[in-house]
Amino acid sequence: MQAQQLPSWLPVANRIVRTLHRIGLPLGTIHLLTVPGRRTGQPRTTPVSPLTVDGRRYVVAGLPQSDWARNARAAGRGELVRGRRRRDVTLREVADPDLRRAVMRAFPTEVPHGVDFFVRIGLVDRADPDQFAAAAERVAVFEVRDASARP
Repeated sequence: MQAQQLPSWLPVANRIVRTLHRIGLPLGTIHLLTVPGRRTGQPRTTPVSPLTVDGRRYVVAGLPQSDWARNARAAGRGELVRGRRRRDVTLREVADPDLRRAVMRAFPTEVPHGVDFFVRIGLVDRADPDQFAAAAERVAVFEVRDASARP
């Protein structure tokens, strides 16, 4: 399967999710990740759904060259918000292919409402952990750690 561009409805959906978060009404597992823009340094916010694998937290960018993924790569830090709770975090892109596959294999179980997005962009056909694991080389996976935690 070949990944496609973002669905046309995504910017509107992202604005709605950001607005609901700002008034204290988070949806499902969705958090807001704010990172400095790689060119302007201005804060850029996108909805993400962190998942936990072996006690560590990760976020996945279905399109590894999306603006938020490129900004996260460049900054290596950000702020993760859920409702009114804010945490400064560090972001490290996962290079280990085995770990990337493990994170992607867990995605349909940990973030079931996120499966449809990956289907719509053409990375998988359904919520099959094996399909998600096979797509691990076509996505960006970032480990998310509290900024105050030791490396």
